[in-house]
Amino acid sequence: MDNNVILAVGSTLVNKCIIAFMFNFRGVGGSQGSFGGGVAEQEDVAAAISWLACQPEVDAGRMGLVGYSFGAAVALPVACSDEGVKVMALISPPLEPSQISQLKDCAKPKLIVCGTKDFVISPEKAELIDRQAAEPKQFELVPGADHFWCGREAVLAEKVAAFFSGLFGSDSAQ
Repeated sequence: MDNNVILAVGSTLVNKCIIAFMFNFRGVGGSQGSFGGGVAEQEDVAAAISWLACQPEVDAGRMGLVGYSFGAAVALPVACSDEGVKVMALISPPLEPSQISQLKDCAKPKLIVCGTKDFVISPEKAELIDRQAAEPKQFELVPGADHFWCGREAVLAEKVAAFFSGLFGSDSAQ
């Protein structure tokens, strides 16, 4: 949650009047529990969505999910299966073949953003993810961006915020 990418995306969403709820997975920071191999963390995502949908200032009909790196791999199955999640943004998603195949059947709007200098997700793998993903989708390969988005956080955050604003409108969208 204290990551440069998450902070940039979260603050840009808030600046666009989009509610941003950020949390740590189990065992990270001050969160209780221990690492669950990416499976138990899906429960964390589902619990966060459930809690957020009950908040009076949140329009539960306009909720999206953003995940970065490991968080993108964890967010993908939840976003595809949870009816409350209407759209998703996957940033530098280190997806395995079984996870990429989940994108084939996921008809929710999705943004997939990777960098050309990412040492975790090569441009070729990013393009494979794009080819496998069902429509509707938007794919962005950002020139010069590495896995940590150093120096390109603002560009990334604007892309994510524009994606959500374009789908939900900019007035109090979640």
